Amino acid sequence: MNNRTRLRRRVLACVLLLCLPSLVEARQLYRYRNAEGNVVVDYQVPAESIAGGYEVLNNEGMVIKVVPRALTPEEQVLEDAENKREQEARMEQERLRKWDESLMLRYSTVDDIEDARRRALSELQIRMSILKGNRRALKQKVENYQAQAANMERSGMAVDVERLRAIEILQSEIESTERDIVDRQREIEELETAYDADIERFEMLRDVVELRQTLRTRK
Repeated sequence: MNNRTRLRRRVLACVLLLCLPSLVEARQLYRYRNAEGNVVVDYQVPAESIAGGYEVLNNEGMVIKVVPRALTPEEQVLEDAENKREQEARMEQERLRKWDESLMLRYSTVDDIEDARRRALSELQIRMSILKGNRRALKQKVENYQAQAANMERSGMAVDVERLRAIEILQSEIESTERDIVDRQREIEELETAYDADIERFEMLRDVVELRQTLRTRK
């Protein structure tokens, strides 16, 4: 081993000796209660004491972090329920905010909302009329086929399979059309309800705006 290598090792050893105290001092302390309920300060928290919570201390013994104890199953259920209520409240608040912004951007008066309602209802009512017209036409075709089949039977002729199949298909189309009519009717009712709610909400917002303007005027 040459002199240069020895010198390097001595320098490295000196550096380690100088850093060792600071490394030791930098270690965090933990304060917790043991199984007997006594407060303990140590460089680590035993696994069996972690659930009880603990505090992290700096070199001066000041608390820099608090780890709370684990919740009991009953407490966890209550906390989850509270978190759910808070989340639902935030979602509802956001829904109302977006609703209010949409109303104020789209409408200036209640008459604007009524006009929008009439246009939307008119489109649905036209679709409803078309569906009802289709249903009448389908029923008329079924009645014609049934009348033909009845005449054939009275004449002692067997009703052909194609005619019976056509009646079956038409009846299936009638049922489908009637379901569409029910759906459109439900859409009309939901639309009416939605526009009623828009009007009520818009009037409330308008009253709030007018109240704020009045209060500013008085100042």
